Amino acid sequence: MKDGRTVANNVFMLYIMNITQLVLPLITLPYLTRILSVDGYGVVSYVKSITAYITLVIEFGFLLSGTREVVKVKNDREKLNKVVSRVIQGKLLLSLIAFLILIIMIMTIPILKRHIIFALLSFGSPFLSIFLFDFLFRGLEKMHIVTIRYLIMKGISTILTFVFIKGESQLNLIPILDIIGSVVAVFWIHKELQNMGIKIYFVKFREVLTTLKTSFVYFISEISTTAFGALNTFLVGIYLSPSDVAFWGIVMTLVTAVQSMYSPISNGIYPHMVEKKSIRLFSKIILFFLPILFIGGIITFFGAKVIILIIAGDKYIPAIPYLRESVPLLIISFFSILFGWPLLGAIDKVKETTITTVSTAILQVLGLVILITTQNFTIPSLIFVRTITELFMATFRILYVYKFRNLFSR
Repeated sequence: MKDGRTVANNVFMLYIMNITQLVLPLITLPYLTRILSVDGYGVVSYVKSITAYITLVIEFGFLLSGTREVVKVKNDREKLNKVVSRVIQGKLLLSLIAFLILIIMIMTIPILKRHIIFALLSFGSPFLSIFLFDFLFRGLEKMHIVTIRYLIMKGISTILTFVFIKGESQLNLIPILDIIGSVVAVFWIHKELQNMGIKIYFVKFREVLTTLKTSFVYFISEISTTAFGALNTFLVGIYLSPSDVAFWGIVMTLVTAVQSMYSPISNGIYPHMVEKKSIRLFSKIILFFLPILFIGGIITFFGAKVIILIIAGDKYIPAIPYLRESVPLLIISFFSILFGWPLLGAIDKVKETTITTVSTAILQVLGLVILITTQNFTIPSLIFVRTITELFMATFRILYVYKFRNLFSR
């Protein structure tokens, strides 16, 4: 019963965070779409897709591998401090690599070259995320700290957005406000670490490389997943108009907001599944959420016009059919996410989980190449390819779960 309460509390706290992740952007989104031009919002959306890549490079799969290591050594303070120190040094090294990648992108991509300051400032928030220690608190199953941290960080930047952003001339203030929120959250987390007795110190470079090597397979899986999101936006910015970037950005913001509601389930049960490998709890969660999932799909399809008008305004009416076409994607992605790391990863099938992600990413990239070479690169075709590849990954993972079903505790 204690394990069940811990998991329930973790999921509950992560749901508070993810509801906040859903609500706060949807509060600022109508404001930004109205005070910025369609092209201006397209820039914001595009740079956010770039910072998604930057964040993944810096994280390098540590949210999974680091969490797993913390779970294993959480009762040994000395080993725990060493794990945390190795991960943080690894992230600092990766942040340098990520910054160099951003510089190359700014030099080669026109939309970034036109907004150099905005792009450079947007690096600040991903860099500061190094010092938020999410992997540590998830491994210790202290999800309330992760949630409070997010509320502090995003709450501040959201409030400041309404206070200071009044037009497109203040575009560069948007990432600055994010940095301010992140800095406050970092200071708060630092106090929590002091209270817990966590100490960070320099470890040998060889140990850092070993940590990076261990986490590499998780990184490959995570970076492959971006082929479903950020890569599409990246290509939209190259092959389609700035207004199309904005329409695509609005729809993907809404899709990501819905998918973010799946993450608390996935992240909340992951530490428990690593330790207990209980298929019973997993089955109950799936059955509980199925009706909610399909009702939500119906509401989104028939209420797409109302949703777009409320969230973005009448300038974004062309995005309505795109949102409707994304409904199957929303439903399928629930299964692909839940049958991935929380289930296959928990029984040490890291290789198999990564194979499903990488294979799907290859299929996605192949689909994108076909669309570009046949001159069919449009938003509806992008959504179709994205949905088919998500279905492939969900099916692939379910088959693996069935194959290794005997490894779960019943």
